Amino acid sequence: MGSFPAPFPLLLASGDPHLGPDAAALHLLAIETGYDSLPWPLTPSLPRRPASLLSFLLAHPARGPVLARRPEARGCRRNARLGGGALCVCVLLASIPTPQTPLLRASLPPLHPASVGHPITGQQDAFRAFHPDLKFVGKFLKPLLIGELAPEEPSQDHGKNSKIIEDFRALKKTAEDMNLFKTNHVFFLLLLAHIIALESIAWFTVFYFGNGWIPTLITAFVLATSQAQAGWLQHDYGHLSVYRKPKWNHLVHKFVIGHLKGASANWWNHRHFQHHAKPNIFHKDPDVNMLHVFVLGEWQPIEYGKKKLKYLPYNHQHEYFFLIGPPLLIPMYFQYQIIMTMIVHKNWVDLAWAISYYIRFFVTYIPFYGILGALLFLNFIRFLESHWFVWVTQMNHIVMEIDQEAYRDWFSSQLTATCNVEQSFFNDWFSGHLNFQIEHHLFPTMPRHNLHKIAPLVKSLCAKHGIEYQEKPLLRALLDIIRPFTLVDPLTVAFKVARPWQARLPPSAMCL
Repeated sequence: MGSFPAPFPLLLASGDPHLGPDAAALHLLAIETGYDSLPWPLTPSLPRRPASLLSFLLAHPARGPVLARRPEARGCRRNARLGGGALCVCVLLASIPTPQTPLLRASLPPLHPASVGHPITGQQDAFRAFHPDLKFVGKFLKPLLIGELAPEEPSQDHGKNSKIIEDFRALKKTAEDMNLFKTNHVFFLLLLAHIIALESIAWFTVFYFGNGWIPTLITAFVLATSQAQAGWLQHDYGHLSVYRKPKWNHLVHKFVIGHLKGASANWWNHRHFQHHAKPNIFHKDPDVNMLHVFVLGEWQPIEYGKKKLKYLPYNHQHEYFFLIGPPLLIPMYFQYQIIMTMIVHKNWVDLAWAISYYIRFFVTYIPFYGILGALLFLNFIRFLESHWFVWVTQMNHIVMEIDQEAYRDWFSSQLTATCNVEQSFFNDWFSGHLNFQIEHHLFPTMPRHNLHKIAPLVKSLCAKHGIEYQEKPLLRALLDIIRPFTLVDPLTVAFKVARPWQARLPPSAMCL
């Protein structure tokens, strides 16, 4: 028996609940190349039409042990496209799935914003949302076009509302016709200028008034403000929403997030695009991966209850959230994760940009506070910034549905997981225009100064299809953040964990 050829790219699509006990597993749809050259005895029987390979495997159960003989098939980490824009992703599989071999999950780091290591068949709206220049990325996809997915093959597209998809694409075309993807460069220049002005004011304060407690506190709050605003600005460049050419967005993104904040562009891209592609989806959105510190939503409490996991007293999580959530996210967790990501993945360019920030900061403030004092001062600034960041970013998402993958269309999936905060000059500035979170998630490459212009059209589309469009005052949105951490009656939770078929937990339910 010969080994599988290398590379051995496997095109995957979403799981079919009728294929076996593991409804969430991936199933094999097609082998990209080399049907006549595969070195196993079954080669003459393999179908030549890629989309019918699954049917072949299901129709020939006796072939299972032979196909599963080689447990490690090497895949390629690149994206592939099936006809009609349906996207698949090439991944590494632990084994070849057959009726005799259980279907296994593909466990890989995110490969692409639109795929994020998860099945993305039918997610062409996601792909279009992340790529402002489709002609450019089309050059890379064209060589990978191998055929069309047969309509009878299993696909998560079958349950989606085609009318919503059609109307959303018409809405995006309207936005393009209105030039809402066109950037006002003066707007972003002023944002950068006001960040630099804040940094200058901070230095002048401690230089002129000395390093006493009051000047130090004022300086810390001014620098925390500049850091928060730099965070919103790097977010714009990271989404390729400023310049037409991606390379300029990437370059300025590295400058803003690296030199102005001391963080990593690659780390941010890796984490943030997963969130955008699958917001509030367990095991896919890193923003709801609470590392056993908190349990959220409806299914995570059930999962923890079945596995009898209790790392912390979750019945008090609404209390300790204030102690370890906003205060420690940036100064401890993000700081550690960013540094380790750059070193482990050898992101030397990002590391150089980050080092330039720390050199600039310590050269500026060591003369006033000494080495230890400057280090404590930096962490206090991170402490203040962390509160700002957590409250703003969580008011749009954590209060919404947090659940397992429901395979909705792009428009519905974003509306289910996001909500807005009312517009005002302060709200826009304070949140970096993330008060228009719904519009930002639907059109991530749209410059933020145009999000309010598309909002009425999004509301109209929601009303047409009976989809809730949530918008709140800022204070109400901030107060609602604690609601998902509130517990229900522990006995009720235990009963529903034991008998989940009898009733569903409310979104705020947590398990002990």
